[in-house]
Amino acid sequence: MLRVTYEAVESLAPGRLAWIDEARGSLRVEVDKSAPLEDVVQQLNIEFEELMAEANWFQLWRGEIISHRTPGTSLSVRFILRRLVPDAAVVLEGRGRIRVNVDPALTVREFAGKMNLGVRQLLDGRQWFQLHAGEIVTMDPPGYLAA
Repeated sequence: MLRVTYEAVESLAPGRLAWIDEARGSLRVEVDKSAPLEDVVQQLNIEFEELMAEANWFQLWRGEIISHRTPGTSLSVRFILRRLVPDAAVVLEGRGRIRVNVDPALTVREFAGKMNLGVRQLLDGRQWFQLHAGEIVTMDPPGYLAA
């Protein structure tokens, strides 16, 4: 199963605002809880660009498999400070992209909590998978076989 978690921490290396740790079926996104949200969001855009460039994550969009290397639609994740809904991080998905509109009034800790909910809902749509050490990891539980 896939799992993505966000955590506001104090333990990042000095000067580091965000860190993504990837493992089989999981991403752990750590963000500096004492940093300004704007700075954290900018760094997350850099971190996710690097992660997507590795081309280990894929989206199944209306029968088409999309990766970072798909011509014309490079798989991307972007965080934008924009208040669409008060006190929220709104995750919007489209073909080859995830856009997260983040209320600038949130603290970094609140942002991490909102992202945990939004990403869980996104993954529950079963349109994402990871290639890890030659294995395809999906939202299906281990041992699941489609009928």
